[in-house]
Amino acid sequence: MAQAASTSVQTGHVLTDWRPEDPDFWNNRGKSIAARNLWISIPNLLLAFSVWMVWSVVVAKLPAIGFDYTTGQLFWLAALPGLSGATLRIFYSFMIPIFGGRKWTALSSASLLLPALGIGFAVQNPETPYAMFLVLALLCGFGGGNFASSMANINYFYPKKTKGNALALNAGLGNLGVSVMQFVVPMVITASVFGAIGGDPVTLQDGSQLWIQNAGFIWVPFIAISAIAAWFGMNDIADAKASLGDQLSILKRFHNWIMCILYTGTFGSFIGYSAGFPLLMKTQFPDVNVLSYAFLGPLVGALSRAATGWVSDKFGGGRVTFWVFLGMIIAVWGVLQFLPSAADADGNFWGFFACFMALFFLTGVGNASTFQMIPSIMKQEIPRLMPNADAALVQKTTERESASIIAFTSAIAAYGAFFIPKAYGTSISITGAPNGALWGFLGFYVLCVIITWIFYSRKGAPVPC
Repeated sequence: MAQAASTSVQTGHVLTDWRPEDPDFWNNRGKSIAARNLWISIPNLLLAFSVWMVWSVVVAKLPAIGFDYTTGQLFWLAALPGLSGATLRIFYSFMIPIFGGRKWTALSSASLLLPALGIGFAVQNPETPYAMFLVLALLCGFGGGNFASSMANINYFYPKKTKGNALALNAGLGNLGVSVMQFVVPMVITASVFGAIGGDPVTLQDGSQLWIQNAGFIWVPFIAISAIAAWFGMNDIADAKASLGDQLSILKRFHNWIMCILYTGTFGSFIGYSAGFPLLMKTQFPDVNVLSYAFLGPLVGALSRAATGWVSDKFGGGRVTFWVFLGMIIAVWGVLQFLPSAADADGNFWGFFACFMALFFLTGVGNASTFQMIPSIMKQEIPRLMPNADAALVQKTTERESASIIAFTSAIAAYGAFFIPKAYGTSISITGAPNGALWGFLGFYVLCVIITWIFYSRKGAPVPC
């Protein structure tokens, strides 16, 4: 103990002695350092989600300001941030042990300035080619990629007993970026927020004016402040360093792939429903002003994630996840009952809306519970896989692989941002209604219930958690 106490905790921004599972260390030094890193991480992640999803609002307004694109062209513009964000997450999954949490958070946040500024300038020039908009759509994916590295970084800072809550706060309040964007952008594009510096408005046929460039420019000062705060206020953890080869060991872990399925069921649903909710409401209930309600779904999902991490810490992530998927099955079935149909051509908007709010709430709870499961699973699996390793190596490997799996599963799940809206569109084009897509989602949740019960939540499960 005397030797541990005399060890220097920090050299510059690098934490050279980091032992969150040691109660004395945690209470005396660790908790305050971890909290500082968490509360700087959260606004950086919130802005990342805002930039990732902002393109969906911009695309919807392009025809109004004179960009005459086909429906197919607009669809690709709306879909590309989801594709690029999910793909970038795979690479971002491995960045923290290579670059360090402080450096990568600052650099990845600063990269959001490219799409934010690019959108602001491109929409003001009627000669901007379609190819440039394709590039900007892909660059918005930088925001989607940031989630993987942010969650991996925060995972290193907290002990197992509070990981679930810490990860839920980081992710849940970060996810609020989707709702914040959907609430803020419709307001700022109707006002000259930046005066003459922000450029001229476009006058629409009805005489109203739009400053679409503000959808990009509004985030620039906040991105700059948050990136600077990360550079000067966060820390790198020396023990978190690992080569890419060391991290790729997770690809051989059976439970990594199982958790990819389960997290796709929770976060993939959250981000996919967030991206497709406005369009689904508009197509099924055309008389409803969707912008008045669209932001509420992501808001409910983000807040439920942030507020319910403690539930999984107390009752076990596996048990909570099992009940979440059962609830999601019921909620999707409810949505199907309230859609317009042959028996009820108008449907029932408020019943539809209530069931979707339940879905968003449950995805948030499930996002928190699945991420709580991963460290618990690896804490049981690594000692089994490394029976001859000493305790220190087992602990280090557990932390590294837990962080990498958290990041990697988030990468796979993020493809929901593309596939759920695409499933709606395919179902509507083939059958005239989104019901086929929703039945497919329901079937997937049944699979998730079975997997969770077999491996994690039943009595005598191989890895109870």
